Amino acid sequence: MDLLKWSKRPAVGVDAKKPQVNIVRGLIARATTPLLPDDYLHLVNPLWSARELRGRVIDVVRETEDTATVTIRTGWGFPDSYKPGQYVGIGLQVAGRWHWRSYSLTSIGDEVDKTIAITVKANPDGFLSAHLVEGVSPGTIIRLAAPKGDFHLPEPLPDGLLFITAGSGITPVMSMLRALRARDQQPDIVHVHSAPTRDDVIFLEEMEKMDGDLLSYDLQLQLTREKGKFNIDQLDSEVPDWRDRSCWACGPVAMLDTVEERYAEEGLREQLHIERFAIARTDVGGEGGTVTFTKSDKSVEIDGATTILEAGEDLGIQMPFGCRMGICQTCVVPLAAGYVRDLRSGDEHREGERIQTCISSVSGECTIDL
Repeated sequence: MDLLKWSKRPAVGVDAKKPQVNIVRGLIARATTPLLPDDYLHLVNPLWSARELRGRVIDVVRETEDTATVTIRTGWGFPDSYKPGQYVGIGLQVAGRWHWRSYSLTSIGDEVDKTIAITVKANPDGFLSAHLVEGVSPGTIIRLAAPKGDFHLPEPLPDGLLFITAGSGITPVMSMLRALRARDQQPDIVHVHSAPTRDDVIFLEEMEKMDGDLLSYDLQLQLTREKGKFNIDQLDSEVPDWRDRSCWACGPVAMLDTVEERYAEEGLREQLHIERFAIARTDVGGEGGTVTFTKSDKSVEIDGATTILEAGEDLGIQMPFGCRMGICQTCVVPLAAGYVRDLRSGDEHREGERIQTCISSVSGECTIDL
């Protein structure tokens, strides 16, 4: 057993579909020390990495004026399958610094050609999203984190589904719709989707084709500049049987909050599944201050609205993360010193407590052992 651990140790941080793969990777690493297999393998194929999951951008296609679908060929160790609706971590190097974000997969989860797809909306305040839409070139090598997330359909499927989406919130649901069609599964679906105009509707042509081709799929577009924003009270008249359907909702925080409140009032919260792309922050942020990362020997002064995760990434530190919403717990680290405040609840945490860096900001000063 000791020999087995010694063999696998150099590749211990890389997910493998078969455990014995990391034994081979580890032995190669031992044989090539002080260099690592990557120091040789990347010369042959940059996707052959024993240290990290990688991918190569193979195509970027515009969907709307400010969104694009990025198709990526995955390398060693990336899972062969995932559940439609899950998200993937993307790491892209820009100007010598790695930037990480999570994006919903819009591919279906059982591709045979080792490709995945994400559809990204360029956010004016989002450096990486804008770069993926405007500046990434085919052939670019990126880093990946394995797919995660609980926003996916169950097996067996419910008889009736309700999708409530708005804007880029369509992305995880499109993965589900594509998978259902590819697998010839046809539960009864009502899909309420909101966007400002038809030109802003991502996947408009594809959704309207499904609406015309499939009796089991009913698309209800809410063009907000004509009809106003989606109101949860519309469901009673437009989807009279909504209480009998399992619901998956994704979109802006305000919309999701009203949907969640209504389902809770009706005693139907267990039927509702929500995916959030933004933190539901309180009005009480951190006070701001200095964040110190001891292992990286870096410090930065931030305001009370910037998260510890964002601060570390801006310094080029490879921070653990997953959902970036305070749900998955991937970013949890011990607070070595100082104080931070939870941006959702306003609660303050102090030295010795475990914190979620994606939803915490500094209160005065804090130290993280990263």
